[in-house]
Amino acid sequence: MDAFLQRVWYERHAQWFSALLLPLSWLFGAVAGVRRAAYRRGWSQSFRVSRPVIVVGNITVGGTGKTPMTIWLAERLRARGVQVGIVLRGYGGTSAQWPRDVTSETSADEVGDEAVLLARRTGALVVAGPDRVAAAKRAIERGAQVILCDDGLQHYRLARDIEIAVIDERRGLGNRRLLPAGPLREPPSRLDSVALKVLTRRAQSPSSTALPNAIVTTPVLGEAVSLGTGERRDLQSFVGSRVHAIAGIGNPKAFFDALTGLGLTVDAHPLPDHARLTEADIAFPDGAPVLMTEKDAVKCPPGADASRLANCWAVRLDVAIGEADAQAIDRLLDRLLAAH
Repeated sequence: MDAFLQRVWYERHAQWFSALLLPLSWLFGAVAGVRRAAYRRGWSQSFRVSRPVIVVGNITVGGTGKTPMTIWLAERLRARGVQVGIVLRGYGGTSAQWPRDVTSETSADEVGDEAVLLARRTGALVVAGPDRVAAAKRAIERGAQVILCDDGLQHYRLARDIEIAVIDERRGLGNRRLLPAGPLREPPSRLDSVALKVLTRRAQSPSSTALPNAIVTTPVLGEAVSLGTGERRDLQSFVGSRVHAIAGIGNPKAFFDALTGLGLTVDAHPLPDHARLTEADIAFPDGAPVLMTEKDAVKCPPGADASRLANCWAVRLDVAIGEADAQAIDRLLDRLLAAH
C-alpha cells in the first residue's frame, strides 16, 4: 500500500486514482484548517516552555531528510557549548509510560527507531512521547538549554520560536494535494510561514523543485559499520560485488540510488517506514553483505545470529551544507540565543 500511494502522489500516470480520493482530501483539509485556526485564534491553547524551541518538520508524508537535519543542528549547537534536548513523538514505540528518556541502549521497540538513532548520533538529551510539551519539559528538567523538536511542524500545542521545513528537492510536493489524494499534511502556503526552508538535494537525482530563499543540504553516505563486530569499511570497498540493501524509511529509493551512485551493485529490499526488522529480513542465502540505514540498524533483532550480524552493515548518513547556507543558519541561531 505504501509503494502504491507513493506512485499515486508522485507519478503523473497515477493521477486518475488521486482524483478519486479528492473528496477525502477536501475533508482532511477542512479538519486541518479548523485545527490550525483554533490555535491561531486561541480557541486551543499552545504551551510555551521555559527554553527556546526549534521545530524541524515537513508538510509532506515520507522521508525528506529532517532527521539528518536535526542531527546537524544538534551538533552545531553543541559546538557552541549549548546543551541540546531533542523531543519527538516516539512513533511506533510500545512503551506504557510517556515521556521516556532515551539513551543509545534503549529499545527501539519501546520508543521508536528515530529516537534511538538520535540518542546514538548526537549525545543530546533525547525524550520521546506523544505529548511534545511534556517531553520538552522533561528535557528541560534534565538540563536542556534549547529544544529541538523532530517532526513537530503540525504539533501546534508546543509553542515554537523557529520553524524549519525540509523538502526533498526531487520529489518536491508531489501532486500538491492534501492527504490522501496527495502527500501533503498541510497546504503549500504553509511554507510561507516558516523561518527556514531546507531543500534536500540528492546529487544523483535531477531537480524538480524551485523554492525561493531556501538553503540546500546534500546527503552524504559515510562509512559502513558491522553490527556484529564493529568493523568499519569504506563503501567503496563493496564495489565489484553484489550487496543487499535494506531501507525501512520514508523514501527507500533515495538510499538505494545513493549506493548505486557510488558504484555498488544493489539488490534493493524496501520496507515500510518504521517497519520492525526480523531475522528473516536480514537473512539471504547467497551470503552477500547486507547494507542498511542507521535507522534500520537500531531495529535489528538483538538475538540474531552473531555471524549474520557480522555481515550486516549500518551506513552512516550526514548532510553537507555550503558555507553561505551554514552561516545563514548560524545567524538564525545567534538571534534565537540572544533573545533568550
